[in-house]
Amino acid sequence: MNTEQTEQTEQTERAARGDGGRPGRKVAVLTGAGSGIGRAVALALASAGWSLALAGRRAEPLAETAAAAGDTEALCVTTDVTDADEVAALFTAVRERFGRLDLLFNNAGTFGPGGVPLEDLAAADWRAVVDVNLTGSFLCAQAAYRQMKEQDPQGGRIINNGSISAHAPRPHSIAYTATKHAITGLTKSLSLDGRPYRIACGQIDIGNAATEMTERMRTGILQANGELAVEPVMAAADVARTVLHMAELPLEANVQFATVMATNMPYVGRG
Repeated sequence: MNTEQTEQTEQTERAARGDGGRPGRKVAVLTGAGSGIGRAVALALASAGWSLALAGRRAEPLAETAAAAGDTEALCVTTDVTDADEVAALFTAVRERFGRLDLLFNNAGTFGPGGVPLEDLAAADWRAVVDVNLTGSFLCAQAAYRQMKEQDPQGGRIINNGSISAHAPRPHSIAYTATKHAITGLTKSLSLDGRPYRIACGQIDIGNAATEMTERMRTGILQANGELAVEPVMAAADVARTVLHMAELPLEANVQFATVMATNMPYVGRG
């Protein structure tokens, strides 16, 4: 047997064992991995020795995340999570590259048009937010669930990115808030349906992490009393540490819901 044949045989055997591209490494799929929370979580997982499949709509930011992750094995797959065929292609690529899947971080999301009163929100804008935040999360969770159920050894973990808005809305946020409340239902159903197959599902509800999406917090954002106020933010790395903790628990344990927020942001008294 020549060197190339030997290498191919070893890769096939690793895939069958579920070792991934590098023996002993767990494998994670992250959506929205090109920036913000997704990139921060990718770096935290990489530092802990995970292999990564990075998904997002644009190739260049994914490549930047992969480069920042250093020598971690990273597969970049441009993916529109609202497209069922592209989601299927993502998970096929993961299976072919790594042989198994240990974690899905369902992170892709959009706030939609900011500052639009409920009565003026276009139906197309409503659907766009629902398609990304809810349908996209479902499609990715479904594909991950199928793979985790079928692989040997069976099982894995899904972590959904909820939001403080899964608990309390901001003004003019009906589409975003409705989808984040729906993510809680998705998380609960996945947790229940996954029990027979060692598939755990949890949710992290994040408040004011410093990302591109929260830049407006620094200059002033509309409050429930009608005033504009600057809100405190926290480092995205603080969120990533929590996701890493959730990810590395044995499948016999699960963080069902976790809230990580800037300490002094208006949440408990937000309404």
